Amino acid sequence: CSPSLKQTDRDNLIPLKLLIATDIHLGYLEKDPVRGNDTFVTFNEILEQAQKNEVDFVLLGGDLFHDNKPSRKTIHSCLESLRKYCMGDRPIHFEILSDQAVNFQYSKFPWVNYQDGNLNISIPIFSIHGNHDDPTGADALCALDILSCAGLVNHFGRSTSVEKIDISPILLRKGRTKIALYGLGAVPDERLYRMFVNKQVTMLRPKEDEDSWFNLFVIHQNRSKHGATNYIPEQFLDDFINLVVWGHEHECKIAPVPNEQQNFYVSQPGSSVVTSLSPGEAVKKHIGLLHVKGKKMKMHKIPLETVRTFYMEDVVLADHPDLFNPDNPKVTQAIQAFCMEKVEMMLDNAERERLGNPRQPDKPLIRLRVDYTGGFEPFSIFRFSQKYVDKVANPKDIIHFFRRREQKAKNDSNINFGDLVSRPVSEGMTLRVEDLVKQYFQTGREVQLSLLTERGMGEAVQEFVDKEEKDAIEELVKFQLEKTQRYLKERHIDAVEEKIDEEVRKFRECRRKNAEEEDEEVREAMTRARAHRSEDAVLVSASSDEELMDTGAKVYGDSDDDLPATATRGRGRGRGRARGARGQNSTVRGSSRRGRGNTSQESATSSRTYKSVPAKNKSILDAFKPLKTEPFQNSSKSFSEDIIDDDSDLEDICITPSSKVNQRFSTTSSFSKRGSQSQTTSRGVDFESDEVWYTVAFFHACISEFL
Repeated sequence: CSPSLKQTDRDNLIPLKLLIATDIHLGYLEKDPVRGNDTFVTFNEILEQAQKNEVDFVLLGGDLFHDNKPSRKTIHSCLESLRKYCMGDRPIHFEILSDQAVNFQYSKFPWVNYQDGNLNISIPIFSIHGNHDDPTGADALCALDILSCAGLVNHFGRSTSVEKIDISPILLRKGRTKIALYGLGAVPDERLYRMFVNKQVTMLRPKEDEDSWFNLFVIHQNRSKHGATNYIPEQFLDDFINLVVWGHEHECKIAPVPNEQQNFYVSQPGSSVVTSLSPGEAVKKHIGLLHVKGKKMKMHKIPLETVRTFYMEDVVLADHPDLFNPDNPKVTQAIQAFCMEKVEMMLDNAERERLGNPRQPDKPLIRLRVDYTGGFEPFSIFRFSQKYVDKVANPKDIIHFFRRREQKAKNDSNINFGDLVSRPVSEGMTLRVEDLVKQYFQTGREVQLSLLTERGMGEAVQEFVDKEEKDAIEELVKFQLEKTQRYLKERHIDAVEEKIDEEVRKFRECRRKNAEEEDEEVREAMTRARAHRSEDAVLVSASSDEELMDTGAKVYGDSDDDLPATATRGRGRGRGRARGARGQNSTVRGSSRRGRGNTSQESATSSRTYKSVPAKNKSILDAFKPLKTEPFQNSSKSFSEDIIDDDSDLEDICITPSSKVNQRFSTTSSFSKRGSQSQTTSRGVDFESDEVWYTVAFFHACISEFL
């Protein structure tokens, strides 16, 4: 717990010193044998610099973790570093004047960690979340919340509302130097852009002496323009801000750059690890030591010494007509020799730089981009990379061949996803699933959604890819279908297919224009998906307990001597097998056994059959038909599912047509993960038109592109 500040210190103009870093991406490529520890080593260097320079606190601008659900190794390494460098007896020389219950309202311990009597913090860390480690799941938690609960990080700048954002600052004071620290964690760029345009983002200011505060704002959004609304212009920010620390962009531009229109400065620290082989990542990595005294500031750049060196060069073969002739039969060998010479030059430069800094890793990152437009042919990248396995950290990615493409008008309705993605993500091109969905449906003529919206479908697929919400797409389809059915019933539309189609198109266009209502739909669908996941977890736990009760077995020791003399129903552990072995019979592989050593006969008869609740969703035409008393004529058919526990990573999608001639399908998706002991019950959805086929086809294309 920090001691109280002396009155003489409060009367003096004492500088406040803080260390600034963003996009550390702990856990990036942690399974790579060469680059696996790069992020952890650099994070230790950052905290070491904070301790060495005796900063008042550390400010992180998001993406502390690379994955939304970091591994145990990543969490353990992060906790180890924070405990090593941020805990101690050094006193804290600044105080917080704002209401901490408001600043840390989403924390179970709504106060700054160094004021906790049970902790001994020497360097406080204040951090917002980024787009890689943002809150998700049923409880909307993120990895930073774990660190906050442990008392090692002060997580602030979180907002859950999609209608209005009020940013309340953390008011810090050291002597007469006062800082108003504003923070806003990552928000989808298009949503935040629209909220700024609609004046739904408010930055609150202190009532007393508002002009005496140094206003510091940390944000994690797109700064460069990736689309019409897929970024945040600097002009959207308030002009009373003095300095903006901009996270998410990985190119290091840490020197404050003035914005003449808004009269504030922008500092872009960039990432501390190379996560993509793009030109922006080749810039030297730095962190910033910021001195604030009154309303004056000074930024000191600190180069990071443990970052793996990255050299990149571009070669255009058409620019060397004296060296390469496409008609020459040996031109490919000449190109390969030329590329080898370029790579060797970059390796020599990396070696000279490493000799002056022994803390740098031995193997550098090398990237040679070769434009072979003009009739040239690429050589074998695999054979080329084998020569540098022991010299570079990325032998498989040394060479990248590409050709410039001419934009041509496409009249073909067949969509090729390879044409939509002209360059890989590693080349600095930011691709999102929402953009692919929009391009997919905007490019084709015949392939169009008639009920769902491109934006809603895109966000649902994004939730599945990034957050592993497996029910996101299904729940969005069900939610929008139910809403459309209610709309048609309220308007008393006749059961004529042409009129229904026309009303559905009108309703869809109305929803597309109302972006706020569409955001609410997606949020409600995601809430349903998370609720289903929680219910599934409860059902899995209950079914597992029930199965254990059915065995009627006692808990015995680890040795075979502890087993009873006689076994009933053939459910013993299975002698002669290693501990934990499944005891599967090869003749009945794939059935649900859970390691009980069942015989083939028992395996065939003992697998349980669970009857799921019939699907409540009906097609639009069925919504207007009267209910029939015959149970077998109901449009929503009951079905049973065999829940199988095997070690398969396959994803089975069964589409079964109904008995009527109209195009109605029942889609059943089952997901199973390797080694999992859980049982997941798939749900069925009935709806109209070919949108099922397009959704499934697009879903698989997105998974192949991003996973």
